[in-house]
Amino acid sequence: MNKEGLKKISYGVYIVNTVNSGCVVNTLTQVTNDKITVTINKDNYTNKMLKEYKKFNVTVLTKNTDMTVIQTFGFTSSKDNDKYANFKTEADSNNIPYIKEDMAALIEAEVTDIIDVDTHTIFIAKILNTKKLSNNEVMTYDYYHKVKNGVTPPKAPTYEKPKKGYRCKICGYVYEGEELPKDFVCPICGAPASAFEKID
Repeated sequence: MNKEGLKKISYGVYIVNTVNSGCVVNTLTQVTNDKITVTINKDNYTNKMLKEYKKFNVTVLTKNTDMTVIQTFGFTSSKDNDKYANFKTEADSNNIPYIKEDMAALIEAEVTDIIDVDTHTIFIAKILNTKKLSNNEVMTYDYYHKVKNGVTPPKAPTYEKPKKGYRCKICGYVYEGEELPKDFVCPICGAPASAFEKID
């Protein structure tokens, strides 16, 4: 199947936060006046926590959001790390943490329905509250790739396995090409060329 057309779908960039867990997503959609959906890979720890705790919040990233936020919440697991430890956080009305700095908005929600879609789960949720956090321009997935030089994590619905290249063993960034320069530094986490493995 040719997937070129799918690359023209517009996405935002968000962080879904729940109890003891948070992750970056590009699959949040408002579907009615008081309902949203978010789709998360079944292997993602946040998927498990959402099924267990139901309540969560979402922050809308801005163009000013530092890449360390995306690297932490998009390329590491809450099962192994306290993702919030190195960031200033606040708590919503359900005492769920979120990063306020360089975020455009906060949406509090509660899961009402769950739909299984093979590798992912669609969570349908009732909006409980929203709050504007800044007037900064929101980050789109296109901006994340073209301006921030961001990459797609392997668990994301939009991930495509590269044909040839080298993958960073720290954060998952993929350098596409026949030869990795010896002085190459990962643009996401700063790892040296020695931290990359060849993809066949």
